[in-house]
Formats: sequence, C-alpha cells, structure tokens
Amino acid sequence: MNKIVLASASPRRKELLAQIGCSFEIITSDAEEITQSKIPENMVEELSLLKAKDVFFKLPEEKKKESLVIGADTVVSCDEKVLGKPKDKEHAFEMLKLLQGRAHYVYTGVTLICGKASYDRAKGLPVCEKEETAEENRKEYQCITFHEATAVKVFPMSDEEIWEYIETGEPMDKAGSYGIQASFGAKFIERIEGDYYNVVGLPVSRLYHELKNLNVSI
Repeated sequence: MNKIVLASASPRRKELLAQIGCSFEIITSDAEEITQSKIPENMVEELSLLKAKDVFFKLPEEKKKESLVIGADTVVSCDEKVLGKPKDKEHAFEMLKLLQGRAHYVYTGVTLICGKASYDRAKGLPVCEKEETAEENRKEYQCITFHEATAVKVFPMSDEEIWEYIETGEPMDKAGSYGIQASFGAKFIERIEGDYYNVVGLPVSRLYHELKNLNVSI
C-alpha cells in the first residue's frame, strides 16, 4: 500500500483529503514559490510540481519507493491579473473590489509524484526528473501534473461590506481574498461553473480518479 504525503499545510486541503477517506501524512514544502509563467493554469501546475518535488526529494531513499506525494497550488484570475493571498488588509480590499459584481476564475494545479514501487503499476505517465539527476536514477520515480478551472461570480459588494468581511480575518490566508466555504465569504457567491472543491483548494474528484489510474488505494 502506498504512503500518501500531502505537501501542503493548508487546513482546507487536509480536510478535503480526509473527506474522501484518504489516509496521509503532511510534510510541508520549503521551496521558494517562483514560476516562469504568467498564465494562471501554467503557474499553478509549475508551483504544484515545485512543491511536490521539494517534499519528494526530502524523503529517505527507502521511503521514496512506496510513497506518493501530492503537491497543489491555487490562484484566482480576473482581468488577466493573477491574485494570490493578500499581503495586508488594503491589498485584500483591492482584490475584493476587483472581484465584486462579476465573474472570475479559480485555478488549482496538482502534481502527483510516486516512487518506483508505485509507478511500476502505472503506465503511460511522463517521467518527472529532478534537475541534474543521473541517467540511471531517472526511472526511480514518475509524476503527473494537471489543473482544474472553475468560474465564480461574486455578488456586488459595497465598500462597507468588503471592509466588514476583511475584519473577520477570513480573507487573509486565501487566494483572491475570499473563501467560498467560509461562513462569511459564502454569502457573497452568486454562482459557480465547475468543481466547487477546486475553489476550496483541491479538485478531489479529479484527484481520486488520477490516483485510481495509478492503482493507488486511499
């Protein structure tokens, strides 16, 4: 049985993985989150890969063989602007002001990296290699990276409502400065098109089926 490792300290991702019956441990990534792309779907894929690789290569050699690491990253995109977590309350206000009364997109990228004992049971996946990895070691692991996108429309919000929401503290650790699942943020969501859980931070249905394709039991 594979040992699943979540490369994220996000309480929301932790809850979602547990919700689908997944047994896992958490090892957070210390990698600097730098991406070469400005395209949201490419950014989240790059960052999820960066996080997953950072954690996978921290594992002891004997543990890599039976481990599967999950890395994930979420951003919000509106008017071709990528919105991450707010730096401060004023930044949160700017983002919420931009989002109110209109639609935007939430992208979550996910990377799965598994060791040799795991990927020997999977076929047709691209090799995921660490930079400067020796040729003879390249077949010791394999990975798959994907993303999901969900459209979200937010009701119009007054400046007073925006500031009241910011003062709850909910926006301060969330991409786009809001939480669709949060007690205060939910009331401002008019509708969505796509995977709800993708907006929360992890497209668990797609993840589950990707794990099935790898013959990984949760």
